[in-house]
Amino acid sequence: MKPPINIVWFKRDLRLTDHQPLLRASEDSTPVLLLYFFEPSIMAAPDSDERHWRFVQESLLDMNNALSKMNLQIQAIDGEVVASLEKLVSVFEVKTIFSHQETGNHISYQRDLAVAGFCQQHNMAWHEYPTNGVIRGLKTRKDFTACWLRTMTAPIFSVDWAKLATASLPDNLLKPFEYRFTANSVFQPGGSSAAHRYLKTFLNARHVNYQKHISKPEESRKSCSRLSPYLAWGNVSMKEVYQATLHAMAQSANKKSLRFFTHRVHWHCHFIQKFESECRMEFENLNKGFDNIRTEIDQKLVESWENAQTGYPLIDACINCVKTTGYLNFRMRSLLVSFFTHHLWQPWQAGAHFLARQFLDYEPGIHYPQFQMQAGTMGVNTIRIYNPVKQSIDHDPEGNFIRKWLPVLQRIPNTHIHEPWRMTSEEQALAGITIGVDYPKPIIAIAETARFAREHLWITKNSVAVQSENKAILKKHTKRKTEKENTLRAPLPAGDTMPLNL
Repeated sequence: MKPPINIVWFKRDLRLTDHQPLLRASEDSTPVLLLYFFEPSIMAAPDSDERHWRFVQESLLDMNNALSKMNLQIQAIDGEVVASLEKLVSVFEVKTIFSHQETGNHISYQRDLAVAGFCQQHNMAWHEYPTNGVIRGLKTRKDFTACWLRTMTAPIFSVDWAKLATASLPDNLLKPFEYRFTANSVFQPGGSSAAHRYLKTFLNARHVNYQKHISKPEESRKSCSRLSPYLAWGNVSMKEVYQATLHAMAQSANKKSLRFFTHRVHWHCHFIQKFESECRMEFENLNKGFDNIRTEIDQKLVESWENAQTGYPLIDACINCVKTTGYLNFRMRSLLVSFFTHHLWQPWQAGAHFLARQFLDYEPGIHYPQFQMQAGTMGVNTIRIYNPVKQSIDHDPEGNFIRKWLPVLQRIPNTHIHEPWRMTSEEQALAGITIGVDYPKPIIAIAETARFAREHLWITKNSVAVQSENKAILKKHTKRKTEKENTLRAPLPAGDTMPLNL
């Protein structure tokens, strides 16, 4: 007779606190396996990068360091989930799988469908619990905010570890994942320990300049919370962040900044709910009325953008920064997508996977709705075409961020740092640079490209096809807000459409 076991399956919930699946498993006397699967299919996906799996590795090591004090361990498995479950049921009677729901990409969704089918076939229960207030199966947004608030203000789930009976894996049954990713100090480290350090320093001091610096590419690196990767990979729950912020707000002399932060915390979940309700956004325009524009890919333009060779300093500095560190503030993310989809006139799908690979905080439920919002393909939002020179002057006036990430422009004076192609040959010689040789000339003329994009986008936006689609989109993804909800969901700052890397 096979010994009975339960499984706690960790996904994007790499923490030990406020973890409902762990709590429910501890309330069952059946021995439990704590498992994380490094799935080859997901690791090889076009939106995946080593930086993500290094972060996961660091998160698991951090968790196991804490669990070792209780003689517990999360087993990291190298293999697909269903194939691993097939091996487990050959040895164990697997009664129940406990996990969080995941609003992931198409591959993880298909994986979950396969797991559900496997569980049904083998008479196994699979209990999935909501994540961060996102509601599976929500038909309209009528009750979302009220449900989200109830979730955020509910008690933190706390596990009595003495009640968690664990099972052991037989040798060679499943292939253990070999921790192989080398630490890189340029990236934020994974793990709940780091998450709570970032949260503490933000709430104690760094939030003071949150509103002031949120759009600044350099200053935001310190004044923003930098919690987005920890939320994306579940090192800390949104409920923990929300409640800690409310506690800090009650004692803070700078309540305005923290209140502003809570608004953005809500918007974070608001966009994941959009994707949960309509995951086709990973591949398709939300508003099908835009399907007939921007249909061709110019690979040379795409490569110039990806390789920081556009000739627009702030664009290229942002690309170098995010490729190197995995982080970029929300305004600069908006700028990159605007430049790609409007000025270069490329379909958003041609750039979405590239930036997903760069973002350490890549969250599918935010990434694709936000990409489409900036590209203008949702239909219901205002079309914003950012001017990269104006954004550069407004948010990096001294060129400090540009020079940091484009050393080739180090000696260019402030008067030309935003438009180096305007320097005379004598000025270029003084700066030790030749534009067109050491640094490219602009690959497009933004006045012309903006005019072209504006004309075509607004004609399309006002078309019968788009306006007809908008009615269904508004019905499904928006609702009339109460006074309380209007207070919670404050409007985004003017011009901001990718606000969710916190």
